[in-house]
Amino acid sequence: MIVLGFQYRFEAEAFLDALKTPLEYFGLNLHPEKSRMIEFGRYAAENRKRNGEGNPETFDFLGFTHICSRFPRGGFEIRRRSIKKRFCAKLKEVRKKIKARRDNDIAEQGRWIRSVILGYRNYFAVPRNMDTVKRFRNEILLAWYRALRRRSQKGEKMPWKSFRNIYICWMPRITLLHPWPWVRFDARYSR
Repeated sequence: MIVLGFQYRFEAEAFLDALKTPLEYFGLNLHPEKSRMIEFGRYAAENRKRNGEGNPETFDFLGFTHICSRFPRGGFEIRRRSIKKRFCAKLKEVRKKIKARRDNDIAEQGRWIRSVILGYRNYFAVPRNMDTVKRFRNEILLAWYRALRRRSQKGEKMPWKSFRNIYICWMPRITLLHPWPWVRFDARYSR
């Protein structure tokens, strides 16, 4: 998949027409359902409002849903959110694995769960998506707690206080790892 951005619609249409010729030479064509042109960007909301259309369209790319948005003080921003369908699928997969591993040693479980949460955080910890990352961690913690409560054959269930002491050892902090580009690429020199 590729995403291309153009300032004007006629530029996008010209590129699309120019792309079809080399593809046809190799016997290829663009998939009609997967290839689309959407109005997206700084002026998309104003243009669609003027034309009587709804909010600007969104698109999914690299695990994120990209949304035209505005900063609280005004100004355009591209907001990135985790794709809901993939988020739910990942949670379901991890819950199933936690359930399968519940009889393993708690330290082994903790190391594995820590790696899962760190992996998710390392990719999805972008501005305006931190709620989703925190929710992922909390859902995983709850699934782990439920699995540990079901381990006992005597019917003794683990209290939350005991679990809290366990998860404090293994849970990583949820921090923003990919700040805004103007923060990330801001180089200061001593001169």
